[in-house]
Parts: sequence; C-alpha cells; structure tokens
Amino acid sequence: MTEHALVVRARRALTPEGERAVSVVVDDGRITGVLPGDDAPVDAARELRLADDEVLLPGLVDSHVHVNEPGRTEWEGFASATRAAALGGVTTLVDMPLNSVPPTTTLDGLKAKRAVAEGKLAVDVGFWGGAVPENSGADTTGTLADLWSEGVFGFKAFLSPSGVDEFGHLSPRELDTAATAIRAFGGRLIVHAEDPKVLDSAPAASGRDYADFLASRPDEAENAAIALVVDTARRTGVRAHVLHLSSASALPLIARAKEEGVPLTVESCPHYLTLAAEEIPAGGTSYKCCPPIRDGANRDLLWRALQDGLIDCVVSDHSPSTPDLKDLDTGDFGTAWGGVAGLQVGLSAMWTEARGRGVPLAEVVRWMSAEPARVAGVVGKGAIAEGMSADLAVFAPDEPFHVQARSLAHRNPVSAYDGADLRGRVRRTLLRGVEVTSDSVDGRMITRD
Repeated sequence: MTEHALVVRARRALTPEGERAVSVVVDDGRITGVLPGDDAPVDAARELRLADDEVLLPGLVDSHVHVNEPGRTEWEGFASATRAAALGGVTTLVDMPLNSVPPTTTLDGLKAKRAVAEGKLAVDVGFWGGAVPENSGADTTGTLADLWSEGVFGFKAFLSPSGVDEFGHLSPRELDTAATAIRAFGGRLIVHAEDPKVLDSAPAASGRDYADFLASRPDEAENAAIALVVDTARRTGVRAHVLHLSSASALPLIARAKEEGVPLTVESCPHYLTLAAEEIPAGGTSYKCCPPIRDGANRDLLWRALQDGLIDCVVSDHSPSTPDLKDLDTGDFGTAWGGVAGLQVGLSAMWTEARGRGVPLAEVVRWMSAEPARVAGVVGKGAIAEGMSADLAVFAPDEPFHVQARSLAHRNPVSAYDGADLRGRVRRTLLRGVEVTSDSVDGRMITRD
C-alpha cells in the first residue's frame, strides 16, 4: 500500500457530495483522495483524527480584505491579517487595492504590495487592482491591462469618495471607459456602489446617534449606484460584481438583472447579516461602515436573498483602523473612520445567526468558501475534493465563543463583535495539509490562473 503524506479522518466533513464521514488523503499539498468512512484503509506518514464534536470544512476564501500595508501598516499588516484569517478558518484572502500607500492602481503599486508581503503570510493572498480616474481615462486604460497581465483578480472602483485621497472615485463616464477596457481583456469590475449625488443631498452625519448616521447613507444611494452598475454591465458586457450589499431594497433590481442574463454577482458581509441598526448603542463607532448596517427587517430580507441565490457569497470586508480614528472617546459617527474589523469571527458570527434561522452549516460554508472562490476566480480552493488544495479548517460548531477584541489577532483591538457571545469556533487550520501556527509563514502570493 502506498504511503501518503497525510490522512485526515473525520466523522463529519462538508464535501460537495454533502456532509459525510471521510478519510481525506493529502500529498504534495493537494487532496489526492476523499474516501468514504473515517476508517478507510490508508497508510500515511501523518494522521489527523477529528474529535466527535468537530466538523471538517474546506478552508474559507475571503475575497474582500483590507490589509493596508504598506503605507498604513499601523492600521493592519500582512502578518497580523493573515494570522487572524487562519484563526477564523480563512486559508485564502484577496487584498483590496486601497488604504495602502501606494494603492494597487499601477504595476509599481502591485510590486510594492508583493515586496512587503514576502515572508509574512500565514495563509495565501491574492490582490485586486484598482480602477481610479488616473488609469480609467480614454488614454490610460493600458495600465489596467498591465495589472491584469500580472495576475490581479479584477478591478475595484468607487462611485463615491473612498475616504482616502489617493484612491479617487469614478464618474459614470470613467466607469464606462474602465468597464469597456476591462471587458476587452475578460476582466472583472467590482464596485463600491453608493451614489455621490444621493449622499450629497442626505443630511450630514454627526454626533453619537446611530440613526443620524444611518440617515446620511440612505438605501437610495446604494440603489441608484447599483442601477448604474447593472446598466454598465448590460451595455458593455463586463463581468460586474456589487460589493458589500446592505440595502435589501436593491434586491428586485438585482433579480431582474440576473433574470436578463446580465453578468452580475453580488456579495454581502457578516455584519449586515448578523447585526441590526436598532441594536447599535449610542457612540458605538466600532459599528460604523459604509454602506451602513441597516435594520432587522432589512437583515431578514438579505438572508432570504442569500438563500434564494440572489446574493452569491459572504465575505468579511475586514476594514480596520487605529482606535483613535474610530473616535471611540467621543463616539461621533460623523468623524469616525468607517470600517468593521471582523476577519477572525465571520464564520462564527454567521453560523450563530444561521443556526437560529434553521440554516445548515453546509450552506454557510458554501457561501464563505466555494462561492467567493467562484466569484473572484480563485482556482483550486474552497472544496474538499480530489485535486483541490488541501486547505482545511477544523470547526467545533457547538463550542461557545465569547469575543474579546483585545484577544483577536488583527492589529488593533477594535471590533463590532467585541463582547458578543457566539457559537462555533475554529480549532485548527491547515494550509496545503500543514497546520497553521502562530509563527507560520507558509502562505503564498497567488495570481489569477
């Protein structure tokens, strides 16, 4: 009998064929066999047997993470972000092109990211490029093609101000130009969809009352911007993706577009699916993000859309900053930086909410593994199946998890989940069949195949 590198034995494993007992065979970092039964006869140099209360999951794929290094490394860095990812069962993340300085809008910016990430990664990391006014004009779109040739997974654009000067937002004309160029080489356009005209006409946010902040980012800002994205995708044929959907009132528009065959995908995030505006305390600026967390009725509609397939996947939009930028002392929603830090707790938060709604764990894991891999174009990840990378997570779905922000692995001790009592905890994570530890640097920089 051939001796293999590793066999993982689990009474419960989430495979494409359903939840079942399996022996997963691993050689050279890849899954070479998924045999029925947790006692299948396999010789291996190493064996990992899961406990009775554990479930074997495919490593999660998080295609929406702001690492911020270089330039704003005090907000987050590759070492801390990838360590937090591993502790949350995430084995692959795709880094957003902004909040770092320089942003990933040029080849030099991409090279700077890769250089600073070298030797720091606990999990695999890919990169999005950015579409900004400087590279999305009629005479400048060659930069987008160059970035695509270098393996970025697609191009992020803002339709309203991003919050940082070095990453400008696109006008409708610039969006059309960028979309046409990206369509020509078969790329993806991913969009932060909020309409600046609607935002400008809304009341300005200020003070400690979350309701006032919510009024400053109305549903219509998302809805109008998503309508523009849909129209652009319909006219140009570009593969378009709506980032961090929070407005359920945009769902009929999305449904019509998908029925028409518009090449459109949509994501939402754990904070929109597990938190609600009416539960956010006065001055709770750790909850501030754009678009905002809306009310519980809106959350229910997002869940329905997720189960119906209108929303394709769930990703973190991990967007941390230093505590001072969150204005925790004043609690002023008007001045605090917007962004939720939740990379490590996303699976537990989603599972806690899902089990209360009668949604099976397999669905949650599919939304957070196979589906973001499909949407982003991350090949060979997101499933326990022969030929896939042996990226695995061992999850205890019934284990209590009391979240303390100061104990999370991301760089700064701020999180909207601080103090939450969740269910389900990742006990270990394997990258290419090797367990990730506190000092692991076995992650690789991946490119689009």
